[in-house]
Amino acid sequence: MELNGDKVLLRPVAAGEEEILAGIVSEPEVAAWWSTPDDYEGMLAVVFEGEVIGAIQFDEENEPDYRHAGIDIFLTARHHGKGLGTDAVRTLARWLVRERGHHRLTIDPAAANTVAIHSYAKVGFKPVGVMRAYWRDHRTGLWEDGLLMDLLAGELT
Repeated sequence: MELNGDKVLLRPVAAGEEEILAGIVSEPEVAAWWSTPDDYEGMLAVVFEGEVIGAIQFDEENEPDYRHAGIDIFLTARHHGKGLGTDAVRTLARWLVRERGHHRLTIDPAAANTVAIHSYAKVGFKPVGVMRAYWRDHRTGLWEDGLLMDLLAGELT
C-alpha cells in the first residue's frame, strides 16, 4: 500500500528502516511523547523527498456497532513545523474514510502536546475530552493526561 499526500508518501516500513525510526524516536523532542515501539510492523513510513522522516500507524475497531479507526504518528524534529505531519495524518485519514469506510477517526495526543493538537485540528479533529492519567511517561514514570480527539467523515479537511 502506498498513499500519496500533497507533500509526503506513506508506505510500509522497509527492511533496515527500523534503525532510522528508532533514531527518530530517541530524539528528545520525539521521546517526550513516544517510547520506542517493540517493532515497527504495521507502521507506515512517512517519506519526504525520498527520506524516511517518521512513521504513522492506524488501528481499526471492526465491531459493527463501534466501528472506527485510530491514528498515531511521529516525525523527526528536523521536520516539525513544516506541515508534513498534518499532511501525513490527512492522507491516512482520507484513506481510512474513503477506502476503509470509517465514519469516525480518533487520535489521542498527550494533553500537553499543543503542537500536535494544533496539527490534528487542521485536519478536522476536535477535542472530545481529557483522559486523566492516560499514559505513563517512560522518562519520569509519572502518569500524564491525554486528549481524546475525534473526526467524523464529513469534518475531514
